[in-house]
Amino acid sequence: MPGRSSSNTGSTGFISFSGVESALSSLKNFQSCISSGMDTASSVALDLVETQTEVSSEYSMDKAMVEFAMMDRELNHYVKAVQSAMNHVKEERPEKIPDLKLLVEKRFLALQNKNSDADFQNNEKFVQFKQQLKELKKQWNPKEDGRQREVDTIKDKDASRAGNERDGLQEDREVDGTEGVDEDMIVTQSQTNFICPITLVEMKKPVRNKVCGHTYEEEAIVRMIESKHKRKKKACCPKIGCSHTNMRMSDLVLDEPLRRAIESHNKKKHHPSE
Repeated sequence: MPGRSSSNTGSTGFISFSGVESALSSLKNFQSCISSGMDTASSVALDLVETQTEVSSEYSMDKAMVEFAMMDRELNHYVKAVQSAMNHVKEERPEKIPDLKLLVEKRFLALQNKNSDADFQNNEKFVQFKQQLKELKKQWNPKEDGRQREVDTIKDKDASRAGNERDGLQEDREVDGTEGVDEDMIVTQSQTNFICPITLVEMKKPVRNKVCGHTYEEEAIVRMIESKHKRKKKACCPKIGCSHTNMRMSDLVLDEPLRRAIESHNKKKHHPSE
């Protein structure tokens, strides 16, 4: 066939992409470096929240996460552009070898031109970082949420009636010693979230189900899923009333805010003066 001989005619029949594929494989490995950077930035940001460090430092970590997410997106686009260019040449098998560099650049720019802030929602680590930051802030200030709910409830009542009820309630609390019960309930509810629905004991390494939002002790839930899958059965979320009936290992992510909250609670319990 024309253009398929072994002579030096510029035929693509003997183009070897092994060098490109090897370089591409090395480039993909760089994604693990970006992933490690995001893990570090996320951990530092959570430390800053936990130690109640100034907001500007936390904001710096947020900016760092954005930078990492942008690098990850750009790297993904470049890898896709190279793969697309190689596939094009392999499928089209043109008579003359095209300018691969130009071909890759065109495809890369086309992908980059479609960039938007919404892309970050597809970055699992970035989304997880935002969720963990939000959850940790709630864990470190649970009473504030409880007080806000109480204020909202009172606002819905008739002013005079609410005033009378509050006066009566205060007197009752002073008599039966239940003053501050709302705060105690908030703490109790928080402690309930520390219990694994499988082991029924306090979690040490909690993981969260991305699908239903429930948390479990990592070792227990992994063992449960593996056991079910070995018997060719679907693994259901062990939380009573949950409708998630097909759990997978990929559904699980470490719940760093909850782990920190449990650790902090235990420290305060054993060292109340701190």
